[in-house]
Amino acid sequence: MLTKVLVVYSTVLTTLLAAFTLTGSAAARVQHFDEIDAHRINVREADGTLRMVISNHARLPGVIVRGKEHPPVDRPYAGMLFYNDEGTENGGLVFGGHRNANGDVVDSGVNLSFDRYGASSQFVQLAGVDDSKNHIVGLILSDTDATSNRRRVFIVHDKEGVASSRAVYPPYGPARSFLPPSSW
Repeated sequence: MLTKVLVVYSTVLTTLLAAFTLTGSAAARVQHFDEIDAHRINVREADGTLRMVISNHARLPGVIVRGKEHPPVDRPYAGMLFYNDEGTENGGLVFGGHRNANGDVVDSGVNLSFDRYGASSQFVQLAGVDDSKNHIVGLILSDTDATSNRRRVFIVHDKEGVASSRAVYPPYGPARSFLPPSSW
């Protein structure tokens, strides 16, 4: 009699445990949220490779190359960083700014950049700075070849308009303006 009770008990318990395990794992695959508060979100591939970080200022990582984080540098902003297939930083959207005790904006800027794959140079950079010392907005297109020769096209404007220019920086020789700011 005791054996029959134990067999029934273990069968029921095993069945319930299996049911809860299977339904619990199926529900955990997709979750829906109306709002999430977080200091940092890491998006990873199934193998653990980091692909994107969304972070506040305090939790923004140092430069990550091939999955290894180097000591944090002064990154006075928050934002989103992108990583390539090897887990190396490959661009991002970052922003920051703050006011001094008098309420004056002393540091403010935004930067969207995409880096060349497998290199530490940027292909495209859209940047803006508007603070107590600078007001600059611009687009920078860069091309760096295998021998580290860099060509750049700048389309930049400052608050006075006097620094507005388009210049090509060839691998050899000085920068040259190819379209005067007055013709914009």
